[in-house]
Amino acid sequence: MSETVVITGASAGIGRATARLYGRRGAKVVLVARGRAGLEAAARDVESLGGRALVQEADTADWRQLESAADAAEEAFGPIDVWINCAFTSVFAPFDEITPDEYERVTRVAYLGFVYGTRAALRRMLPRDRGTVVQVGSALGERAIPLQSAYCAAKHAINGFTSSLRVELLNRGSNVHITIAQMPAVNTPQFSWVRSRLPRHPQPVPPIYQPEVAARGVLHAADHPRRKQYYIGATTLATIWANRLAPALLDRYLARTGFDSQQTDAPAPSGPGNLYAPADEPPCADHGAHGIFDDTSHPRSWQAALARHPVATATAVAGASLATVAAVVRQRLNGTSSKG
Repeated sequence: MSETVVITGASAGIGRATARLYGRRGAKVVLVARGRAGLEAAARDVESLGGRALVQEADTADWRQLESAADAAEEAFGPIDVWINCAFTSVFAPFDEITPDEYERVTRVAYLGFVYGTRAALRRMLPRDRGTVVQVGSALGERAIPLQSAYCAAKHAINGFTSSLRVELLNRGSNVHITIAQMPAVNTPQFSWVRSRLPRHPQPVPPIYQPEVAARGVLHAADHPRRKQYYIGATTLATIWANRLAPALLDRYLARTGFDSQQTDAPAPSGPGNLYAPADEPPCADHGAHGIFDDTSHPRSWQAALARHPVATATAVAGASLATVAAVVRQRLNGTSSKG
């Protein structure tokens, strides 16, 4: 039987790429976002790939709208098996240039939207004692960078919220699972529609990965939710470990490089961004999964691929280690024989 999957932020970026992968599985995919044009295009993607789609216009900052989307999902497709929280918005600017209203809006979408989505999922999963919630997190949830204080704060909050909830589920002995897929820099349309007060066009901090890399990580996390979290991309793992081992040094490095590395040489995009309204008005109604950085983005991640196959990876590493030891032993034995 095919899964019923709810994806917030499904109209573009990682959410859109994830919806396509579930479509290839023949899943029943409930697509949640604010923009009708992007949602309808995502639904066509899912159905052309073999899945079934249900469009639900909803603002994740409003818990009532998410509850309505969850009700519609189960009425159309049956019990929800997987709920993926992916929707967010942001403001690129120094902290003192972000207004209180903007900060509150980012927090309501990028943090409370995950709380509300998780609540809607658990209200239906807990009585059945089955289901999985996947939070689409970020390396910036452990290592904050300049110019994205509101977004970084939301991702930190998601980590704390999810850890607390995970322990509560363990205490209950529940078969409902929750996990986080921590993302690297990803080539999504957000950098062209985000509200920005930077002098130049925003960009992800290189190296940049394509959204399909992120989507494969989300699917793997949903299929294997017993792990606390998954790190997608070598840069995510490197960033987290660098922050744990040398946080003060990383502070100084980011103070020097973190402003220019988040901007291209192109002029800043015009318009208000998608903070308060969806960015899918004509003539660019459907933004798809990819942003404008295709030429510099990586379509694969060796680290993410290895993380999806931990047993094979451990076996390969052990085999390589044994081969190295054997080679050293042979070398020493040969040296001893030649001396004899």
